[in-house]
Amino acid sequence: MDYEALKEQWSEVEERDGVRLSWNVFPSSRMEASRLVVPIGALYTPLKEKPDTPLLQFEPVTCKQPCRSVLNPFWCVLHPLVSPCHNVTNQSHMTEDRHPSAKLYSKASNPFGSQVDVRARVWICPFCLSRNQLPPHYKDITANAIPPELHPANTTIEYRLSRPAPAPPIFLYVVDLCQEEDGLTSLKESLVMSLSLLPENALVGLITFGTMVWYNETQAQVHEIGYEGCAKSYVFRGSKDYSAKQVQEMLGLSSSGIRPGSHAQPGRPAPMGPASRFLLPVQQAEFSLTKALESLQKDPWPTANDRRSLRCTGVALSVAIGLMESSFQNAGGRIMLFAGGPATEGPGMVVGPELREPIRSHHDIDRDNVKYYKKALKFYDNLAKRTAHNGHIIDIFAGCLDQVGLLEMKGLCNSTGGHMILTDSFTSSMFKQSFVRIFEKDGDDNLLMGFNAVLEVLTTKELKVTGLIGHAVSLNKKSVSVGETECGIGNTCSWKMCGIDPQASYGIYFEVASQGPATHQQAPQKGMMQFLTYYQHSSGQFHLRVTTVARNLSGPAGDPAIAQSFDQEAAAVLMSRIAVFKSEVDDGPDVLRWVDRMLIRLCSRFADYRKDDPSSFRLEKNFTLYPQFMFHLRRSQFLQVFNNSPDETAFDRHVLNHEDVGNSLIMIQPTLDSYTFDQEGGQPVLLDSASIQPTHILLLDTFFHILIFHGETIAEWRKAGYQDQEGYENFAALLEQPKEDARDLITDRFPLPRFVVCDAGGSQARFLLSKLNPSTTHTTGPYGGGGTSSAQTIFTDDVSLQTFMDHLMKLASEVSGGRFTRAHGYHKLATRAAPGSGDSTVITRQVLNYHEF
Repeated sequence: MDYEALKEQWSEVEERDGVRLSWNVFPSSRMEASRLVVPIGALYTPLKEKPDTPLLQFEPVTCKQPCRSVLNPFWCVLHPLVSPCHNVTNQSHMTEDRHPSAKLYSKASNPFGSQVDVRARVWICPFCLSRNQLPPHYKDITANAIPPELHPANTTIEYRLSRPAPAPPIFLYVVDLCQEEDGLTSLKESLVMSLSLLPENALVGLITFGTMVWYNETQAQVHEIGYEGCAKSYVFRGSKDYSAKQVQEMLGLSSSGIRPGSHAQPGRPAPMGPASRFLLPVQQAEFSLTKALESLQKDPWPTANDRRSLRCTGVALSVAIGLMESSFQNAGGRIMLFAGGPATEGPGMVVGPELREPIRSHHDIDRDNVKYYKKALKFYDNLAKRTAHNGHIIDIFAGCLDQVGLLEMKGLCNSTGGHMILTDSFTSSMFKQSFVRIFEKDGDDNLLMGFNAVLEVLTTKELKVTGLIGHAVSLNKKSVSVGETECGIGNTCSWKMCGIDPQASYGIYFEVASQGPATHQQAPQKGMMQFLTYYQHSSGQFHLRVTTVARNLSGPAGDPAIAQSFDQEAAAVLMSRIAVFKSEVDDGPDVLRWVDRMLIRLCSRFADYRKDDPSSFRLEKNFTLYPQFMFHLRRSQFLQVFNNSPDETAFDRHVLNHEDVGNSLIMIQPTLDSYTFDQEGGQPVLLDSASIQPTHILLLDTFFHILIFHGETIAEWRKAGYQDQEGYENFAALLEQPKEDARDLITDRFPLPRFVVCDAGGSQARFLLSKLNPSTTHTTGPYGGGGTSSAQTIFTDDVSLQTFMDHLMKLASEVSGGRFTRAHGYHKLATRAAPGSGDSTVITRQVLNYHEF
């Protein structure tokens, strides 16, 4: 099968199951796996939207403890002697199977030996090889009438479990009042509007904070106390850290809140007790909460021109977490923080109140010149652990030109699966539209978000789980599926995601446990993995989504099927997540050297070349883009923090660890389209400085920015107003084309990207120039005596992709057996080479033409 057909096949699997694998044939031995360089990994999107995913209204058939794997299509081997059943159309759990491959499920096509014996009503689990009884209602199963979970097309299936959620979804707004009047007014409008987007039974509450923290009893003032039009609130000192017990006592909450193991009766609201004074259903609280929100005013505490506003963000979050912790343990809920600036007082402060004291930078952190960083980081990490343990989500919305402390608070979102939105102001469309999209609903009017999710991964004996990289925390569950090594959040096979949505993706890594292929095998052996995602659906019921993946194991050492199964796009994203994970604990140069070392080893292992002859270097088609991805990853803001604030770095890395393969690749290597008079619509062009031409318009998509760039001539014509004159309709249409395409890109993007329109030579053109491959610089163009060119000259000392590839081919061809022939050879990839390198080789031309694939 050629590469294009394989890509189509992998895309179909991703669309159906939400899974992309770095290797689609698994090595059969640990030794063979160690030579792959790129680990076996899966990018998994558990709640990927798929309209035809079956939703079964009964409990799944599971293996006995401790395995608990779920029956699925790969395990179906129907007994050939069973006679057809009758009246199967009257069985709600049966489907009349017309799938063309249904009758091909035999011992030969199911070589891992799992069986469903319908005469004895027994099935054998391939994970633990245990024999299990089928439920009584499976008595009518035949080759032509099988339950949905055994249908060959249903490799991903969802169950609606009988267990109801302990409480409706909870939304607790934590609002910063220390901000400009226009920003607060816009924020209030967004919050009032959001009440209409929530389910009627959703519980809502409000906390505001400034110099002191105010907890607004928006509902108690009407229903409990009886003072109409009088707001009652509990005040917490902004300089003191409160425990959950202290919050409970000060708010008058008893221990009768919702505890683990308690469940609401279907169709009835859960008993809430004293917490109902602070959190009430929207249908009851909408009027009074709207009134409370509209009455919010800018914090009256005076602020001198040389000082920052006194803001106790840490205490506000601590009180919110304490309230939820006291009354709604393991009940799905979101704490939504709206911060208008950095915390400057109390626990969690990230900078002092005086403006002459700058907030920390990356350089300060590297030099350990940070006064508040370590203490604040420890404080917020402890809050994150408490919140994740209780099953609650924390979202952070920053509306400020300055940093607000996202670097210190990142654990709150990363550990709980919350959203992180970084904007300049709450008046911006980026905040308003991103906030609204959080409350998007499906066709049944249910919110597209899940709560209290648990992801468990099971594997057959050939594979072991080494870890997960994504927004989750470990549940420290040990099993036979847990590997010896650790990658990311490892040493477990189960993780907790307090918040999960249809875009949330997780990188899961594996190792090979077997020592070699089975001898005298009649058919290719299979390695299997099963993903079990338990979560609280926004409808108020718990669901289980099951995805089962099976792939062939390789034959003897050197099996070419392994190399042919390499998915370079998934591999690039999985390796990027590892690099970002390493960046949190290692120095930046060490991470770059690791990226270079892995790239050289991979190319040395799978390229064709004559030793010490770089000109003979060739890569197969499914490897040619991978070096280019790594080149752009090295230059990206994920690893290069220069000229980025710590908050921006935390935000960018948070988003990368949330998105799937397609969106992650856009972040690593942005897309670039060109618009000219002699072509219809935008045409993909190289992400290269040579693509900048005076008569071209460029559309850049970095995921975080959508940028329209007008060439020098186009900009002059536009400023002269030709598009408004008669006879220049074609020029007006040319100017509109990229705008229409930009609107299409923005439509489904979350968070909303910044939209930038700039001209050649303008200050905002830097967003484009920083992403381009600098093939024409001051050393290679007219400034360096290299002749004339109409392409943009970029003033940089960064090496170009051509130079990078020349060094890669040279170093890879020097490596023998995956080992370097001289120490630190990989570091040459990061050095600056002299200008005037040789002509492009075949591999470089293949790599550059990204848009052809």
